[in-house]
Amino acid sequence: MKVIADENIPFLRGRLEAIGADVTYVDQFGFTPELVKDADILLIRTRTRCNSDLLEGSKVKLVATATIGTDQIDMDWCRREGIIVRNAPGCNAPGVAQYVWSSLLRLGFDPGRHTLGIVGCGNVGKIVRQWGETIGTHIIINDPPLQHMGILDTYASLSDLLTECDAVTLHTPLTKTGRYPSYHLIGDAELSLMKDNAILVNAARGPVVDNAALRDHLASGRLRAVIDTWEFEPRVDTDILDMVEYGTFHIAGYSLQGKQRATRMALEAVEEVMGVEINKEGLEPPYMADPNISAERIIESYDPIYDTLALREDPEAFDRLRHDYNFRNEP
Repeated sequence: MKVIADENIPFLRGRLEAIGADVTYVDQFGFTPELVKDADILLIRTRTRCNSDLLEGSKVKLVATATIGTDQIDMDWCRREGIIVRNAPGCNAPGVAQYVWSSLLRLGFDPGRHTLGIVGCGNVGKIVRQWGETIGTHIIINDPPLQHMGILDTYASLSDLLTECDAVTLHTPLTKTGRYPSYHLIGDAELSLMKDNAILVNAARGPVVDNAALRDHLASGRLRAVIDTWEFEPRVDTDILDMVEYGTFHIAGYSLQGKQRATRMALEAVEEVMGVEINKEGLEPPYMADPNISAERIIESYDPIYDTLALREDPEAFDRLRHDYNFRNEP
């Protein structure tokens, strides 16, 4: 079994080698057609583009990404070619919830008085909601796909949510086609609906928000924002970075436990497809809802100002800061 793996997937080294796999570790940009042509498995992260340019004519059977997103993978092409794709849905959801709630609480969001709008109530949005309701927050949900499937117990239109909420947090995938595209879901018209002094949090995908429109609204002083994902990252709009309350380098989900879950899920994909058993000792199990979460625990667990200051000091160090990040513990 030949595996090409991103060298920065944590807690991975030695586990596949122990079952006799031939593993080559490369930088996330080091995956080339020549390198992968004889591989059975690719283990990747967010920046490795898996499409016909990389995979045409290869022996690859499985592409497993140790991330929740799959927008770096040409899913349709892989499906046609019989290449199995697996991601790690929900692996970092508690870490993102920690980021969102720590930011909001530190910015004066009052759980007992203010209303939070959640756009996208999948793995991440669901935990943001659970924590919010546990600490006494009124939550409004917008998720058209889930509403269409009839599995939401509460639902509001996007316009109503934006109008009514004191803060809005985005947790959608990035899609440009289909019935519910999310590209530039939040643009000038949507931002204009938000309350004065409301807070927009984007810890989903950068292009879900039209960054040019956001820049104008922040410059007016009417809105506040917390941005972890940027439209053209790793390039950062420094004007927006200077105006947001917190601006970080796509590390909302960078918890120690989340990284362990992601690696576990990638290894489980290998087990499923290749019919092997891999030692996953020491890797965090799936998250279980915490009925005792509190605002105090969340605030004490993480302060986004330090990551914000690091990015403001050197915006061009976006990828290096991510690479060298000291994974934090979840609350």
